[in-house]
Amino acid sequence: MGQQSVYDDSSKFPLLPPIVNGSASDRGDRFRAPVEVVYNYADVDISIFGQVVSGRGIDQWSSLLPPLVAGMGLGEGNTALVEMPKLGAWANLEGRVFVKDESRNPTWSHKDRLNRCTISAARLSGASGVVVASSGNHGASAAAYSARLGLPCIVLASSTAPPAMQTFVNAYGAAVVAVPAAKRWPLLREVVSRLGFHPVSNMTEESHTGHAFGTEGYKTIAYELFIELDRVVPSVVLIPTGYGEVAYGVWKGFVELKLLGLTQDLPRIVVCETSAYGAHKKAIDEGAPAASIKPSGATDALSIAVEIGGHRAVAAALRSGGQAILVSDSEMIEAQAMLAREGLWAELSAASSVAALRKLPRSAGDHRPIVCIATSSGFKDVGVGSRPLPACDGTWDQLATAAKSQGLPGL
Repeated sequence: MGQQSVYDDSSKFPLLPPIVNGSASDRGDRFRAPVEVVYNYADVDISIFGQVVSGRGIDQWSSLLPPLVAGMGLGEGNTALVEMPKLGAWANLEGRVFVKDESRNPTWSHKDRLNRCTISAARLSGASGVVVASSGNHGASAAAYSARLGLPCIVLASSTAPPAMQTFVNAYGAAVVAVPAAKRWPLLREVVSRLGFHPVSNMTEESHTGHAFGTEGYKTIAYELFIELDRVVPSVVLIPTGYGEVAYGVWKGFVELKLLGLTQDLPRIVVCETSAYGAHKKAIDEGAPAASIKPSGATDALSIAVEIGGHRAVAAALRSGGQAILVSDSEMIEAQAMLAREGLWAELSAASSVAALRKLPRSAGDHRPIVCIATSSGFKDVGVGSRPLPACDGTWDQLATAAKSQGLPGL
């Protein structure tokens, strides 16, 4: 087991310490390729893919993960896969459509899979604490797993973070501080330098390289999908994308299943971004490994509103024959409402995968299932809890009026 460049398998490094700022490249000083963990697949016992074991968390897959602090997970993973026939009809698609609901994780988002690996790396590296630049899901998850392992945690958030989210992060004992966006990375590097804290988010500013161990946790989504779909690989997996670590992790997970001889199929990876940004689509359109972008407008999809794109999402889309799809806030709001009417309340950003269904081209003759990843809970959105409830004095007439005002028919 060791680390190597995502783009150059001749660039190899020891497993520890984890590399968080990429590896140098002959493309120039500004280009640093992200790094991933590599394994000896001949040593893997494929019986681990018999079924998902409830309660074990992603530790079930430890032979295909970087070292974990044993017994110190929070039961992450093993999230629900929900078939939603109405979504297919809504998007005018044939075939079965599923939603993988990552809000069922301990801190209600996919980030728990990442932080089970990265916070373990902090402990195993002997770090004195953890630091993360995040205004939302990543910060909450890092704070929870740091608390679990007894490590102090600093979260460098932005002033636009929802107040409920800031309270959520602080509840785990982390120090949460609002920092201007342009100063978050320099300050993160200073925390690492001065305090010896382990960074579990990106440290580079030209493009996103990220923690080498982080994407490994996301591979487990692919493993679970394979088992949940009775060993069928989806035709397409649509993934809400900020920096793109989930997209690459899911892609790598399916590639590993093929390497292990468990399947011959691979899915197309669709990177779903807000149309106000779209750094990965820009990179794909320009034939670049990564790109940065300035926002073209405002968006409430804060979890995927990133100016600095990541190499991993571009690689996953291109290597899988997939693509990047841009969706507007109005399209995400409609998709979010559609999901809620089916019983799932997703964060606006998380609904980008469902919104992208309507823009998805289908390959002729491919009728394997389509999977949308819903990354986080609607509780994480801006403005949640700020709207007062309609009042009722206890009479039928006022109840009927209040119910009708909220769209309930038949009263």
